[in-house]
Amino acid sequence: MVCNGPVPALQEPLKKTLGGNTAKVLAEHLDLHTVGDLLHHYPRRYAERGELTRLADLPLDEHVTVVAQVSDARVHKFNNGRGQRLEVTLSDGSGRLQLVFFGRSIYHHQKELVPGRRGMFAGKVGTFRNVRQLSHPAYEMLGKDSGADAVEAWANQLIPLYPACSQMESWKISNCLDVVLASMEAAGWGEVVDPLPDALREGRGLLPLPEAFRKVHRPRTKADIEDARQRLKWDEAFVLQVALARRRHADSQLPAVPRKPAAGGLLDAFDARLPFTLTEGQEKVSAEIFDDLATEHPMHRLLQGEVGSGKTMVALRAMLGVVDAGGQAAMLAPTEVLAQQHHRSITEMMGDLAEGGMLGGADQGTKVVLLTGSMGAAARRHALLDLVTGEAGIVVGTHALIEDKVQFHDLGLVVVDEQHRFGVEQRDALRSKGKQPPHLLVMTATPIPRTVAMTVFGDLETSVLDQLPAGRSPIATHVVPARDKPHFLARTWERVREEVEGGHQAYVVCPRIGDEEDTPKARKKTAAQEAEGERRPPLAVLDVAGQLAAGPLAGLRVEVLHGRMQPEAKDDVMRRFAAGEVDVLVATTVIEVGVNVPNSTVMVIMDADRFGVSQLHQLRGRVGRGSAPGLCLLVSEAFEASPARARLGAVAATLDGFELSRIDLEQRREGDVLGQAQSGVRSSLRMLAVIDDEDVIVAAREEAAAVVAADPELERLPELRTALDALLDKEREEFLDKG
Repeated sequence: MVCNGPVPALQEPLKKTLGGNTAKVLAEHLDLHTVGDLLHHYPRRYAERGELTRLADLPLDEHVTVVAQVSDARVHKFNNGRGQRLEVTLSDGSGRLQLVFFGRSIYHHQKELVPGRRGMFAGKVGTFRNVRQLSHPAYEMLGKDSGADAVEAWANQLIPLYPACSQMESWKISNCLDVVLASMEAAGWGEVVDPLPDALREGRGLLPLPEAFRKVHRPRTKADIEDARQRLKWDEAFVLQVALARRRHADSQLPAVPRKPAAGGLLDAFDARLPFTLTEGQEKVSAEIFDDLATEHPMHRLLQGEVGSGKTMVALRAMLGVVDAGGQAAMLAPTEVLAQQHHRSITEMMGDLAEGGMLGGADQGTKVVLLTGSMGAAARRHALLDLVTGEAGIVVGTHALIEDKVQFHDLGLVVVDEQHRFGVEQRDALRSKGKQPPHLLVMTATPIPRTVAMTVFGDLETSVLDQLPAGRSPIATHVVPARDKPHFLARTWERVREEVEGGHQAYVVCPRIGDEEDTPKARKKTAAQEAEGERRPPLAVLDVAGQLAAGPLAGLRVEVLHGRMQPEAKDDVMRRFAAGEVDVLVATTVIEVGVNVPNSTVMVIMDADRFGVSQLHQLRGRVGRGSAPGLCLLVSEAFEASPARARLGAVAATLDGFELSRIDLEQRREGDVLGQAQSGVRSSLRMLAVIDDEDVIVAAREEAAAVVAADPELERLPELRTALDALLDKEREEFLDKG
């Protein structure tokens, strides 16, 4: 929507209100350009004057603002008296933080930083001799010249602490907000549009927008903060849900070719050959998918489920149904290892049904082709020809499927595996290859909490597989405290050897491939880091494999798999591992998803505390895929009382991926979990926490659906349309359009 009237107050450039220099710093370093940007730059937290910050919890290498008390300040000499530094110790009862100043200004700082006084201190947290410190921090002392009444008011005041940077400290941002708030008050907030319809806001008992801005930035009480936060969360949740509801509405108007499986065709032939019965969950989800495929509008469905719950089987049956109906299906995988694994498992499951038109192929069969970037010219040419002629009903590939040269005869279904590894543009490029919009099935083996699914994938219908197929064995998970009990690590390798001697196979997973720069200088740097108390570098595949083959696993067939290997070499290793010709595979997380070797029963994850909760759950899902029980051993040097060990304990305590996904999200917060591909969503969520605010998200989704059903173009709600344009700018609208 183009606004032809006066520029809304929230869109006014900051340089008009704050001046050019300040506005330039805010724009360049904090990405704040307009009055609205600054008003939506909410306090990170609030400090109470009488309550000191927990210094013990400060994160290393991050810019922080703390409110603390000076407990000690002393000048020290060094270099035989030629140099001087001021060391100031702050305390809060939980821990200590050191400030350090050098140069001629130290005596000025010493006069200000008197023991017993409190202040706000900002800087980047570093460490020196295992002591956390701020070097030359910016600071502002509190309450020095106040009278009795002012001191009492000062003591009860809530101090907003803003996300800041070294060029613009928290209190300077606060001063900017004083100017902006005063300007808005003087103008009566007249040009500020409220995105929430009056009936919704009043019905939910939410503050008007100007009052919410006042209370979030200048609260008098904690109740003010809570009221403001609730209102501002609703803004974010409702506007985003309206955008998603409009996307769902638009999708429902698009045409698509209905794809109904032919009776007695390829799907029926495949089902008749299955050596097992589908789970109740697979049957239910398949029915939902086939119902969608039979409609004249494109399916948009997210299929999520536990590790090993049989998503690939559900997706394959959907693809076979589309081929039955005269169309083609494409499965997009994020890596060549996974694409090759999918192609291998699909052709094995289909047997001669995957050899349509070939000598010995089944009458109802079709051709299943693989397309990756590393294929030879001749094989690639054959695959492209099979796709454009329709000879191949199913193609499995990587990003190579997206290239302009790839053309389909009649693309009817796109299956995206492990969608979080793809950008929206890549997914959309494949979907655009259909004559009409193809149906879309998005799969993830990373269980997603309900609120994340509603926020990030709100334009998709969701199906959940939470039931494991019959015959799957439970996986026992244990933490191996290598630092505290080194004999446990020795026992770990004994267990691996026992499994191999019992006819099974093992994985050993490491965080990285190997240090190419293995020079004396690099080794000296590592030794110095360890001497200063810093963590050693993560264990590497190339190092660990050699140590195991020469030590505790000597005599076993140990091989490596990692992302720097040539595609042919990776495929060869995986093929031989699947064939039982390799006993122990030492790998990076390249085996995290899709790899299916039922004979593998044990996995050892080295430096397990360096992985995320969901990633650990994904990795251990590679074992226990056959009739023999699985074992996952999480090796860590983290201290017993550390958060890292608590995280590993949570993984060991449950096999419920949805519960672990909640823990993961609570620890990592939205930024990491939503991922770069979802940047449009993430950057619009400043107040809303998708794990904590389920009630707001659910209610906002219901309200948004009702609003869009009654007025899809929002013609009767111009304020909401304006807010939608402001919050979801052109780039983010395109993100949602392509989702």
